[in-house]
Amino acid sequence: MLRLRSTPPGSKEHAATLSRSPPWLHDTIKGLRATKYLQLLILPGLIFYIIFHYVPMYGVVIAFKQYNGRLGILGSPWIGFEHFVDFFNYPYFWRLLRNTFLLSFYSLLWGFPAPIVLAIILTEVRNSLYRRIVQTVSYLPHFLSVVIIVGMLTLFLSPSNGFINILLNRIFGIEPIYFLADPRWFRTVFVASNIWQNIGWGAIIYLAALSRVDAQLYEAATIDGASRVRQIWHISIPSIMPTMIILLILRMGGLLSVGFEKVLLMYNPAVYETADVISTFVYRRGLLHAEFSFGAAVGLFNSIINLILLLSANWVSRRVSETSLW
Repeated sequence: MLRLRSTPPGSKEHAATLSRSPPWLHDTIKGLRATKYLQLLILPGLIFYIIFHYVPMYGVVIAFKQYNGRLGILGSPWIGFEHFVDFFNYPYFWRLLRNTFLLSFYSLLWGFPAPIVLAIILTEVRNSLYRRIVQTVSYLPHFLSVVIIVGMLTLFLSPSNGFINILLNRIFGIEPIYFLADPRWFRTVFVASNIWQNIGWGAIIYLAALSRVDAQLYEAATIDGASRVRQIWHISIPSIMPTMIILLILRMGGLLSVGFEKVLLMYNPAVYETADVISTFVYRRGLLHAEFSFGAAVGLFNSIINLILLLSANWVSRRVSETSLW
């Protein structure tokens, strides 16, 4: 019988084995041993993602089958790309794609710079008490559930006694507006409420990045006569540019993943023209109508588009700058 003999670390045989191994493998093993306790810290998160994110990927195969609960995934008949063709031929396919893209694009266009501006403003504030108060107030909406946020929007925007309509009527003489029942206002309300809810939380990362900027750079700029605006433009923004690029790439990877819960709670048939998105369509067809295979196919299409956008954004970033995810 052939017996495999292990070489204990530190022995001559072990050193000889490492010397014959590729350099990258030797460096990897050395790095893992040096950070073994840190590896243990990330182990629970890694196990979580494997169990609840990677293992369920096997179920995506039902997108190519006519899934039947009695037959199971393996026993259900294979139909190929039929569900994808049905989705592409759906009468409101382009409306779903347009609404999903526009909601995500406007959220990115207005919502991405907002935390950056807030972080820079807070950095420039000299009164520490005022800065802490503003930070606390801006963080609080992030910890409210989506249900509470939508409930607050319903109260604030009510055409009868909502304070927004009351202010518009008393200041500008505008008649009450049915914000949540008017398709023209849905995107504005959705994007504005997202900014209000997440601006403080998003600013945390940029505040941390700005805190690492060398103070001597500002001192040198002040001696050279640079104003605060010039210092922000030439020192603060370039210093946090790598952080901005990484977060922008990650946002691009979820461009077609609009917040399902908030849209579902805010929309109604009166605003389907601008509010109905891919995720809510998957909910109606996949769960309410029990068309699991069709819903899985639409969700898979959405995920593939997001993956392509992520890879494209990372490729462009790697070409035009020195920052990328990989």
